[in-house]
Amino acid sequence: MTVVVKLSHRETVRLDRAQLERMYVQWGPVRADKEVNQALEDLAIGMAEVQKSHRQRRTGDLREQVRNLIAIANKIGMTSLGRVARDVLDLSDGTDEPAFHATVARLGRIGERSLIAVWDIQDMSI
Repeated sequence: MTVVVKLSHRETVRLDRAQLERMYVQWGPVRADKEVNQALEDLAIGMAEVQKSHRQRRTGDLREQVRNLIAIANKIGMTSLGRVARDVLDLSDGTDEPAFHATVARLGRIGERSLIAVWDIQDMSI
């Protein structure tokens, strides 16, 4: 009898809530909401583009898109996303393909969970 084990990829994402709070204090709630919402939209599009580039094995495009994700993550305090994105960059020019593919998949999971976490914070009205 073969036992099949399904792995569950549950990770806690880390957000720098203070970064978001600084944006709201510096710009006020209306502009900060616009900036955060634009960043979240750009992030969602960027994550889709990373996955597409990965499937099509366009590593140069993937690296550029990941750099953009890092900038967005830093802007709105997505520390976990930024860290995993840097890991993808580090692995993208190496020879460890399984690690690269696994880390790109992890980037997708962390990106999705980070989006949800920031939306939840916005709903609580920073």
